[in-house]
Amino acid sequence: MQQHPLVAILNRLGAFVLVMIALSIMIFALARVVPGDPARMALGPAATQEQVDALRGEMGLDKPLAAQYLDYIGNALHGDLGFSLVSQRPVTTDLSQTVPATVELVLVSVIFMFAVAIPLGVITAHYRDRPLDHIGRILSLTGVTIPSFLFAITLQLLAARFLSGWPIIGRIDHSLGWQGGPTGFILIDGTLAGRFDVVLDALKHLALPAFALSMAGIGQITRITRSSMIENQRKDHVLTLQSFGVPERVIIFRYLLKLSSIAPLTIMGLEFASLIGNAFVIEMVFAWGGFASYGLNAILQKDLNAVTAVVLVAGLFFIVANLIVDVLISIIDPRLRRKEAR
Repeated sequence: MQQHPLVAILNRLGAFVLVMIALSIMIFALARVVPGDPARMALGPAATQEQVDALRGEMGLDKPLAAQYLDYIGNALHGDLGFSLVSQRPVTTDLSQTVPATVELVLVSVIFMFAVAIPLGVITAHYRDRPLDHIGRILSLTGVTIPSFLFAITLQLLAARFLSGWPIIGRIDHSLGWQGGPTGFILIDGTLAGRFDVVLDALKHLALPAFALSMAGIGQITRITRSSMIENQRKDHVLTLQSFGVPERVIIFRYLLKLSSIAPLTIMGLEFASLIGNAFVIEMVFAWGGFASYGLNAILQKDLNAVTAVVLVAGLFFIVANLIVDVLISIIDPRLRRKEAR
């Protein structure tokens, strides 16, 4: 019996809610057991003990840990993630300005990753043990082994040396007079406003950080696609198609590619987590000003509300990515739904 896709999605959502609850408890506790007094750090060494105690009371740090957690979750359910001691603004305001920048970078990196890795995996599998295969395997191994920050710095140096005028920091050229848009995604807002000069400039700014961020995923997905293609080439139905004289390009693109896409999609959830983690470094190198660099500054400044919100949002990204991957896999391979229904 085959399980309905909606039932499978609801089952996964239930599991993901439990994961978010566990994550919120863990990060809330860890953020408060780290040495250092957030109130003292916010006010500075010149503050009196009375001022520190007053701020601790405003932040609720004088309450038991369980009471602090319940207060935080209750406020979070109403859209209040607290007040940032560093930016002196609500955390939700900071996130609304920084999250779109990181999401835009990660999504472009994912598109770039699949656009390069899948064709490269197919080519290396098709020309197995030939020069093209050896070149592809060297490139994929390079992407897996070299850290993203080293790629980022190398790309900046190469662009500065050989691509005169190519942007190597920031999201947009401020001389264009772009004031932002309703979504915070420059590519979307620029398109809606008819500012294609802004869109083109944003794509140029995205090119280097997206390439650096996607290199590890390109290497991993290329290797997995190649292995999956080679394995599926030995399947009986593929050999039967070959014996019937079906053109090789039809076998590759209509049958083999669909079968071999399941393995790369399976690890995409892990790759997405890797993208978010590497974005912390990439954004600092390219002065991106996104969610990841905001989170890193919050950690360094021990801004409790900001740190907790950053980890929760990152966990939400990871959960949504895994949910999308699960749905795509169940669509491509209905056998998984039949297994879950048993």
